[in-house]
This record gives sequence, structure tokens and C-alpha cells, in this order.
Amino acid sequence: MSNELLTIDPVDLQFPFELKKQISCSLYLGNKTDNYVAFKVKTTNPKKYCVRPNTGVVHPRSSSEVLVTMQAQKEAPADMQCKDKFLLQCVVASPGTTPKDVTHEMFSKEAGHRVEETKLKVVYVAPPRPPSPVREGSEEGSSPRASVSDNGNASDFTAAPRFSADRLDAQDNSSEARALVTRLTEEKNSAVQLNKRLQQELDQLQRESKRSQSGGIPLMYVLLVGLIGLILGYIMKRT
Repeated sequence: MSNELLTIDPVDLQFPFELKKQISCSLYLGNKTDNYVAFKVKTTNPKKYCVRPNTGVVHPRSSSEVLVTMQAQKEAPADMQCKDKFLLQCVVASPGTTPKDVTHEMFSKEAGHRVEETKLKVVYVAPPRPPSPVREGSEEGSSPRASVSDNGNASDFTAAPRFSADRLDAQDNSSEARALVTRLTEEKNSAVQLNKRLQQELDQLQRESKRSQSGGIPLMYVLLVGLIGLILGYIMKRT
């Protein structure tokens, strides 16, 4: 909507109505002239709305934003219809006029000022709906995503990160366990190979001892048997 001084967007003040929630709507004013334009915003229900700024100045060929905030409502209106209205008044101001210079007399028609007025309606619209939940595996090649019900709250969102962290801890513990089993298996295999070599050397010494001596047990044989016993005992403790 536009008048001779300002363009007004949007035409109606639209509020996504929700109970017990403060809601805001922006109103954009564009000065399409080479003059300074002073404006003032009025409403039929001043206790219900807060307008910032409710008076101001739009510089030549520039724009300004007015924020209209509706206080939290305890009850929804019948059929979501609202009878509240706003009135935007604007008038040509002197060059260099600042918002502090705007007075009530500037918008007085009785004083001979040419005041343009635009009426704006208040419209309640449905609040934006949350995104629809997506089932796991519904999209091929995509990672599973947690679904959230329409009645979800903050606890539903914090549960997933905690669950993910627990799974990561379990995976770390499982990796450490597998690494330990692998290392012990390698040590056991090395011990078995060492035992085989020692047994082969023992058999060789026994054969040589039988050839060189007719009786008695050589000292080297006794020491070697003791060494094998110590090694086998160490292996049994590690495994």
C-alpha cells in the first residue's frame, strides 16, 4: 500500500498467533519523495500493542522499520478474527528534522497541516508448522535421522547426543580390548615358537650326549632343562 509520501509494506499487520507468547511484526516505510517525512502510528487497542518507534522521520529516498509487538494473549479470539486497527499518519517535515523534533501539533489538521492517513488491519495467521519427521532409512544413501514428534520438548533433543556419546565410549573400549587380545596372541605365538626351538636344541643335545658319554646327565643338559622350565612358567603367567 502507498500514499503520496510513503510506501507501506505489508498492507496488513500479520501476526503468527500463539497463546501466551509475545509476537512481533515489522512494518517498512519507504520515502519516495525528496522531502523529510514525519510519521506517527496509532492503534485502537494501545494496551495490547507496543510500537517502536511510534513516531519518527524517514529521510528523502530512504526507508525505516517500525516494529509492532503484540503482548502475550491468554485466550484465542473466535474464528481467529481480530478487530484491532492501526492508523499511520505522515506529513512533510522541515529539512533536517529529527525524531526528537516530531510533535503532536505536526499531525493536527486543524492547524492547517496536510496529513496523509493510512489504515492497517491486524490479521492472525497460523504459526509455521515444524518440519515433518523423517523415518530412518526412508532416503537411500542418506544417514538415519532421529524423528521428533509434534509434542516433542527439549528432552527429546538432548537424549540423542548423550546416546551417541555412550556408543562412542563403547566403541573405544571395544577397540582397546581387540588390540589387547591381538597383542597377547602375538606374544603367545612367539613363546610357542621359542619353545619349539628350545625343544629342538634339547633333542640335539640329548643325541650328542648319548654319543659322547655312556652314562650320567651332563651339566649343560640340566641347566637347559631348568631354563626351559622358567620360560614355560613365564609363558603360562602371561597367557
